[in-house]
Amino acid sequence: MKITAIKGFADILPGEVETWQFIEQEARAVFASYNFSEIRIPILEKTELFSRSLGETTDIVEKEMYTFADQDAKGSWLTLRPEGTAGVVRAYVEAEMHKIEPVRKLFYAGPMFRRERPQKGRMRQFHQIGAEALGRGDPFIDAEVLLMLDDLFSRLGLEGASLQLNSLGCAECRPQYRERLLKFLHEREEELCGNCRRRMERNPLRVLDCKEARCIELTKSAPAILDSLCESCRNHFERVQDLLRQADVKFLLNPRMVRGLDYYCRTTFEWTSDQLGSQNAVAAGGRYDGLVEELGGPAIPGVGFALGIERLALLLRMKGDHKAAGPSVFIVWIGAKARDWAFPLVRRLRRKGVSAEIEGETRSLKSQMRRADKLKAVAVLIIGEDELQKGTAVLRDMKSKRQEDISLANIEAELMARKAS
Repeated sequence: MKITAIKGFADILPGEVETWQFIEQEARAVFASYNFSEIRIPILEKTELFSRSLGETTDIVEKEMYTFADQDAKGSWLTLRPEGTAGVVRAYVEAEMHKIEPVRKLFYAGPMFRRERPQKGRMRQFHQIGAEALGRGDPFIDAEVLLMLDDLFSRLGLEGASLQLNSLGCAECRPQYRERLLKFLHEREEELCGNCRRRMERNPLRVLDCKEARCIELTKSAPAILDSLCESCRNHFERVQDLLRQADVKFLLNPRMVRGLDYYCRTTFEWTSDQLGSQNAVAAGGRYDGLVEELGGPAIPGVGFALGIERLALLLRMKGDHKAAGPSVFIVWIGAKARDWAFPLVRRLRRKGVSAEIEGETRSLKSQMRRADKLKAVAVLIIGEDELQKGTAVLRDMKSKRQEDISLANIEAELMARKAS
C-alpha cells in the first residue's frame, strides 16, 4: 500500500524549492545589510512558553497547537512551535544575551506547526522567516524593521503587497480602551459567536480579530484604539509614520488590526496581497515590550515580524520566476575512451563549482542530447575518439544553438570563464 504524506504537511519538490532558496538567499542578504544575525532555535519547546507568551485565550493556544506529554518529565507538556518569537526571546533570556549586549538583532528560518484546516497558503506544517530586534523601544527601530521588509520585497520583485499599520497602545492607555470596548461589546453580547462571548471578559480585543462574518459586522462601529492612545504612544506611532513617509513607503491605517497574539503592544503591522484570497497576510508583526520580562528576563523592549515562505513562494510562482536551473554543462561522450577521459573532467569541474552532468551508460549521441535538453543544460560538451585524437571538443550553446571547437587543454578554463560570465 502506498504511504502518503500527512494532511497539511507538504513536500517541497525540485521545481518549487528553487523559489524557496531564492527567498532565503535574498532574506539573508537584506538582513545582513541591517546587521541582523541568525539564531537557530528548537522545533520543540515546553508548552508553558507559548501559553504564557501568546495568551491562553488565543486560537493558537486553545485549539491549534500540537501538544503532547513529556515522557521524561511526568506532568510536563511539550509543544511543536507554532511561531518563532517566543523561542527567540526564551533563548535570549536563557543565554543572558542582554548581559553581554542588550541590543540584539536576530533572525530565524524554519518550520512551524499549527493544527488548522489546510487551505491555499495555509498548511499544518508551514515555514517562516522572522526577525526580532531586542533592546530598543524607539520608533526608529520600528521603522527600520518595516524598511527591511520593504527592501526584501523589492529585491524579490514582489508586486501588489500593501502595508497596514495600527497601534495597540501600552499598559497605560490600553486598560481605558479595554473598558470602552467592553462596554460596546456588552451591548451586542447576545449576538456574538460563542468564542467571542467566552473570551470577551479576559481579552475583548480578541473579538476584533474574529473571522466570523456576523461578528465582523457587529463590531464595525467599535471604538478605535487609535482614539484612546496616551500621548507617549501617539507620539511614538506618529513618528513611525513620519519615518515611513520619509522613506517613501506607502501604508494604510487599520485600527481594527489587533493581531492574533497577546504579547503585542504599540506598533503592529501586516503586509497583505490581494492575490491570495482570504489568507492574504504575507508578513506580520509588531512591538512586544513586555515579552522578555514575562519570560523571566529584564524589562527589555522588542519588535519583530514573521513572513510566510509558502505564501511568498506562491506569489513569486504566479509570476513564473525562479524555475529550476539546469547544469552549466552536460558532457556527451561517444566511446569508452571518451567516457574515461570525460569522467574525471566532470569531477574536476564540480570541485571548481561548475554544475556538470554526465551519463554512465552507453547511449547514442541523439539520446544524450535529448537528455541534456530535458535537464535544461546551458551548454553541451561533445567528445568522442576522433575529438580525442584531434585534441579538440565541440561546445554547443543550447540556447543559441551555436557551437565551436575548443582545445582539450583549455576546456576547464573555458568553462570556468563561461560560468563567471
